[in-house]
Amino acid sequence: MLPVQCKMARTALNMSVKDLAASASVSTNTLVRFERGEELKPRTIAAIRFALENAGIIFIEGDYQGAGGPGIRLKDPTG
Repeated sequence: MLPVQCKMARTALNMSVKDLAASASVSTNTLVRFERGEELKPRTIAAIRFALENAGIIFIEGDYQGAGGPGIRLKDPTG
């Protein structure tokens, strides 16, 4: 997960920094640092990603079906 994907996911879910930090059990400062592009420990990034995936985000790697760079999608709520 890239910092920009984290921001996009949080926005798509209408989550504040505080909400996501609480869901991922990290500090708000840690989340802000990550979204700014600072390096975090892999386990911290994994915790943030896990929280976002549990909230309904699917992460898309770069060049997904010719669509360009990395991104996110919302899970289909019906299935």
